[in-house]
Amino acid sequence: MMISACSSGNGQSGGTNAPSTNGEGNPAPEPPTKISWVTPLHHAEVPDSRIEELIEEKLNVDLEIQYIPAATWNDRINAAMATGNLTDIVSMTITGGNREAIRDEQFWEIEPYLDQFENLKKLKPEILDNTRIDGKLYALYQGRPFSRQGLIYRKDWADKLGLSAPANLDELYEMLKQFTENDPDGNGQQDTFGLADRGDLVSGAFNTVASWNGVPNEWGEQDGKLAPAFMFPEYMETMNFFRKIRENGYINADFPVTSKTDQQNLIINGRAGAYIGCMCDVQSLYTGASQLNPDAELDVHNRVVGPSGEFTVLSGPGFNHPYLFPKSAVQTEEELLKVLAFMDSLMTPEIANLLYWGVEGEHYNVVDGHAVPVSDQGKLDREVKPYNPLEVGEPTTSGRLEGKFDYAPAQKAIELFADNEPHVVQNPTLTLDSDTMTQHKERLAQIITDATYNYILGEMDEAGFNNAVERWKSEGGSRMIEEFNEAYDQLKS
Repeated sequence: MMISACSSGNGQSGGTNAPSTNGEGNPAPEPPTKISWVTPLHHAEVPDSRIEELIEEKLNVDLEIQYIPAATWNDRINAAMATGNLTDIVSMTITGGNREAIRDEQFWEIEPYLDQFENLKKLKPEILDNTRIDGKLYALYQGRPFSRQGLIYRKDWADKLGLSAPANLDELYEMLKQFTENDPDGNGQQDTFGLADRGDLVSGAFNTVASWNGVPNEWGEQDGKLAPAFMFPEYMETMNFFRKIRENGYINADFPVTSKTDQQNLIINGRAGAYIGCMCDVQSLYTGASQLNPDAELDVHNRVVGPSGEFTVLSGPGFNHPYLFPKSAVQTEEELLKVLAFMDSLMTPEIANLLYWGVEGEHYNVVDGHAVPVSDQGKLDREVKPYNPLEVGEPTTSGRLEGKFDYAPAQKAIELFADNEPHVVQNPTLTLDSDTMTQHKERLAQIITDATYNYILGEMDEAGFNNAVERWKSEGGSRMIEEFNEAYDQLKS
């Protein structure tokens, strides 16, 4: 069952056809517009209803927010789509089979209406473009930095060993080596190592290091045609980098089967000195590490260059939680305009701050023009965080306050997200279609994932990896390449 925070709405935008009076001849207050919304829940419980009630009061709406646990999100949304049981606003992916539902005109195309709304028309065109289907716009979005990838490292270890933040891959290798071999914690034992990683090529260290090394973002252009990243020579060079640090013990040997929690514990427990991934993790890593060792110091760094000398880093799409408007729930243009007006109102600074930070003075305080959350994380998780996925846009378009962290490296990480942006490499297939990709993505990806790990672990040589690529091509990969290039050529024309 969907978890509903409020059941007063009927899932349809409402309103009266003619003005009524209050008995004294004066116009009666406009009845609240009924809005239903299904959204993922990333926390253990649905939130306290106070923020929802404040939004209802301030915007004169009657909200019905249905929460679905994130772990079962895709299955529940697919079932709701199959039965036509969707809400006015649906947070859903716009990949795979969902594209066909959009093409079948089950959702409203919204671009013709956006100029009517003062705030919605501020949304970033480059991010909206990443949501398009066949050049048409169906979704609004919650903004995200294009890239939060970088290096978190033990600064106290680096200082002790006379190391600066690495400017290139050679210096990164040297840092990992010295963190392993030169007793950075000073206990007289060789019980530390360089890099803590996990079994996730995408969100772990591998793809970030690959992007520093010049590997394209999933797909890239080669001789005027699109090809998958693993067919570029820089991919093999990146595998060689990881193979070498594993052979020398500069990375946890079991990283292909290590969970994110265990990876982070290697930093927290003082076993490893470097973590490559989202720089946003520096706060939680420091909180854990400092409890065990008050002298532990962390820092963040982003600009690591490969042999080309140019800094590049992989990019995300710039959004999270696309919002679509199903015609089964929003049945008329009049209803759509009311729903879009509601979304527009969520981009006012007052409501944007309420959704993201909570109530000023209770959940956060304003210091030097920035939001500083209270230290009671449990309170924030119960009362505020589950509302975050309802945000529309980002601070530069909505006027929402940026956060400010007392912990300097966490604040620095925010600044480095922005520093990454001019150097990001986009995935050119993000808005392209491939039937083979839709139907066989996971099976084909597993061939390359297994081959990558086996090569790094020394269980496969270069010829073996190339054989895996040929297998990938023969089992559908060649057709995928053809389909993406056909779509790419049409886009360019």
